[in-house]
Amino acid sequence: MNQLQNFTKGFIKDNPVFVLLLGLCPTLGVTTTAINGLGMGLATTFVLVMSNLVVSLIKNLIPDKVRIPSFIVIIASFVTIVELTMQAYTPALFEALGLFIPLIVVNCIVLGRAEAFASKNNIISSVIDGLGMGLGFAFALFLLGAVREILGSGAILSMKFIQGDGVLVFILPPGAFIALGYLIAIMNRLKKTT
Repeated sequence: MNQLQNFTKGFIKDNPVFVLLLGLCPTLGVTTTAINGLGMGLATTFVLVMSNLVVSLIKNLIPDKVRIPSFIVIIASFVTIVELTMQAYTPALFEALGLFIPLIVVNCIVLGRAEAFASKNNIISSVIDGLGMGLGFAFALFLLGAVREILGSGAILSMKFIQGDGVLVFILPPGAFIALGYLIAIMNRLKKTT
């Protein structure tokens, strides 16, 4: 049961975007479409899972004085793998996400989970925690991207279903703030009713 709680807390109870308000820079920057949000979310999930795994494996070998720099080197290694893989196999998504891919290194969700959870728990719990928090982050980015894409262009996943143009503000940066604010309000309301 504890493993299931570790996995599911990233979706609702401790969602990085809607509850903890972490990782807002990529959240607001890349979610112009649902596919961009999902791509960024899955890239971050991979880095979270793999860095949690490695940190949990070598936590007893790292001296306290170099703990945080060591975590950053581990995270940067996996971000480099993600960046090169996306550049090779999904060049359009790589171009759309741009600078936000290397910025995963300093994403406080990834470093925070390595420090607060993986460095204190076993391998299986750390991987499950990384997967849950990462998928919760991916869910939040996908949802925000979908809302912005639907309202901004009348399409979802580039499939147009509303004739004419959408509300342009939702494709622009202010639209990210507006949509995120409403989604946070909805999530808070849902949490109060459950």
